[in-house]
Amino acid sequence: MDDASRLQAEQRARVLIDARLTAAGWLVQDRQELNLLAGAGIAVREAVMAPGHGRVDYLL
Repeated sequence: MDDASRLQAEQRARVLIDARLTAAGWLVQDRQELNLLAGAGIAVREAVMAPGHGRVDYLL
């Protein structure tokens, strides 16, 4: 049994999505540590949208 299989479903999905985004060349960042100058192709976890539009799991 690997470590990912012990995580809750949402956490397991995040690990898989992060790995696939990274493999595709995206730099995955948390919104609290956002640095848009880190490179080309930033994927932001749990981004907050404009008022009235909620949040998204990933913003590319």
